[in-house]
Amino acid sequence: MPRGAAVRVLRLGAVPYAEALRAQERCVAAARAARARGPVPGPAESVVLSEPSRPVYAWGLRGAPGAAAAAALRARGAALVAARRGGHITFHGPGQLLAFPVLDLRRRRLPLRAYVAALEALVVRLCRRLGLGAARALPPPFTGVWMGDSKLCAIGVHCRNHITSHGLALNCCTDLSWFEHIVPCGLEGKGVTSLSHELGQHVAVSHVLQPFLDSFQEVFDCPLVPSEDPGD
Repeated sequence: MPRGAAVRVLRLGAVPYAEALRAQERCVAAARAARARGPVPGPAESVVLSEPSRPVYAWGLRGAPGAAAAAALRARGAALVAARRGGHITFHGPGQLLAFPVLDLRRRRLPLRAYVAALEALVVRLCRRLGLGAARALPPPFTGVWMGDSKLCAIGVHCRNHITSHGLALNCCTDLSWFEHIVPCGLEGKGVTSLSHELGQHVAVSHVLQPFLDSFQEVFDCPLVPSEDPGD
C-alpha cells in the first residue's frame, strides 16, 4: 500500500458483537472489490471500532467449548459466537474496545506476523499515551499486550487473500469477572486486567478512541477519514 493511503474509520459505538462482525464483513467485501479494480483514488481499507453492548463469549479456530461448558456460559446471560479468527475462547462485553482493521497486507508489503506485531505496538503506544509505560508485548504464544502476567489486550486475526479481519479487544472498564468462567485465550495461569484497574480510575471506551486512532496513524503510517458506510 502506498504510504499515505487513507484508511476509513467506522465508529459503531455500543452495538451487539454480531453487528460489528457484519460491518466488518462489508468492509472486507469492499476491500476485495477495490483490489479487483486495481489502484483507486478513494480509500480501500477500513478499521471498525465498537463496544460490545452485551456480554458474549467468542472462540476462534482452535475449538468451541463443550456442550456442558457452553450451557453454563449461556446460563450466566452471555451469548456464544464462533469467530473466524485465530485463537481460543475469550470474552467480549461492555467496557471493551473492539478494533477490526481491514487492511490489504499485500499492498502494504506486510507479512502476517509483522502485522500482528504492529497491532501489539499500536496498543503499547496507546498505553504509554495513557501513562502505562509497563505495558508490553511478549513472544509467542503470548500474543497481545500485557501488564505483568495479566493480559490487557487480546489479539486474534484472520487473513484471507491478504485481506485482514478481526483484530484486537482492549479492556477499558470491562467487568473482569466474566473472564473467570473460561481460560482466556487458552492460557492457563495467566490473568486479565483493564486500563481502569491499572490506572486506578474509570477509563471508558470513549476516552480511549482518539488516543487509539492517533497511535493507529503512527504505526500504520496513514491518514484516517471518518466513514458511516463500509462501501462508501
